[in-house]
Amino acid sequence: MSDDATPRLRNHAKEKLSRGEPVYSMTVRLVRTADIASIAYAAGFDSVYIDLEHSSFPLEAAGQICLACNHLGVTPLVRVPGLDPSLIGRVMDIGAMGIIVPGVESADEAGAAVSAVKHAPLGKRSLAGAAPQLHYRTFPPDQVVRALDEASMVVAMIESQAGLDAADAIAAVDGVDMLLVGANDLSVELGVAGHMDHPQVDAAYLHVIEACRTHGKATGIGGMGGRPDLIRRYQELGARYVSTGNDISFLSAAAAQKRQQFD
Repeated sequence: MSDDATPRLRNHAKEKLSRGEPVYSMTVRLVRTADIASIAYAAGFDSVYIDLEHSSFPLEAAGQICLACNHLGVTPLVRVPGLDPSLIGRVMDIGAMGIIVPGVESADEAGAAVSAVKHAPLGKRSLAGAAPQLHYRTFPPDQVVRALDEASMVVAMIESQAGLDAADAIAAVDGVDMLLVGANDLSVELGVAGHMDHPQVDAAYLHVIEACRTHGKATGIGGMGGRPDLIRRYQELGARYVSTGNDISFLSAAAAQKRQQFD
């Protein structure tokens, strides 16, 4: 069939992960305008994730950024505050290509995230009609559902001992695409706050990488933006998605560097 007859929706980050290629992401917490999508694109990022957990980000702004990202081929993900299916549905309806769920600690929680993102039979998401991901073009509902569900991503964050203990079961859940290790919260939970090179943090990463390898899922590296040496280590061991840092830290670092040039 031609592209006019059937929806064609591509999630470039998901495709790269399926090929075993690295995916680099920046987190958006500060910038509320669509310009950040162009900045991410020009800088060479594969993905952005908009952080609704640790910001006052409005949905309207998130939708505009998602729309701009989709036009540029930069995969927009949204980190939601929790497992509220009504919020997750709205996030997907405004143009996100997937969600990141913080603090997942069981297969049941991972399954709830999948249920909120996917339509039947895998999930329970309501069909909203014309989708921004498809540029609001009209297609038969069965084709829309298939296109959206095949392209969307569900990312479970591992940020606690309970999450580590359940990592294998979480990775086994149908519809979960990736386990993203949140090293900041995890290091706090393990009693080694901020010590990213601590053996306990290392063991956690190795455990999650192995669980993902067993079940054919991607592993994400989070909280390591300041340690490219550790990022390279985990990439060599099989992790593919790298959360490099957020717009606040990027702006602060660049501003400080610029100011220091005049001392």
